[in-house]
Amino acid sequence: MAETVRPPRRGPVLRLLPRHPATAPLAVLAAGAAGSVHLYGTDPHRAGQLLPRCPFHFVTGLLCPACGGTRMVYDLMHGRLDAAWLDNRALLLASPFALALLGCWIREGLRGRHWRPRIGRRTQALILTAAVVWTVARNVC
Repeated sequence: MAETVRPPRRGPVLRLLPRHPATAPLAVLAAGAAGSVHLYGTDPHRAGQLLPRCPFHFVTGLLCPACGGTRMVYDLMHGRLDAAWLDNRALLLASPFALALLGCWIREGLRGRHWRPRIGRRTQALILTAAVVWTVARNVC
């Protein structure tokens, strides 16, 4: 006898959210915009700012692949590409790809389609290897 597969139960919070495919990407865009507004007036180069700390750096004392990302975005928003490059080179180079993925997600959501990027195993391995190499390189040098 075949077993009936039921869709996963949605928690009470998820039931309140609309199911339109554009909801999640537009929420991510809104959260990013709100964070950018806060970051624009908050210099992460100065100590004592109301900004999150990197948990990996807090626990290990080492720089993670994304450490310096907040400073990088701040410097980009203030037109300082040279300083952004020094904050986190790898993240700066990866940013256009992340923004393109967000753009595709929003576009497909607004068209009423659910979208999930398909990343092959080789690409996943390449991304993970690049992150590990970057982490080791920036902590050794």
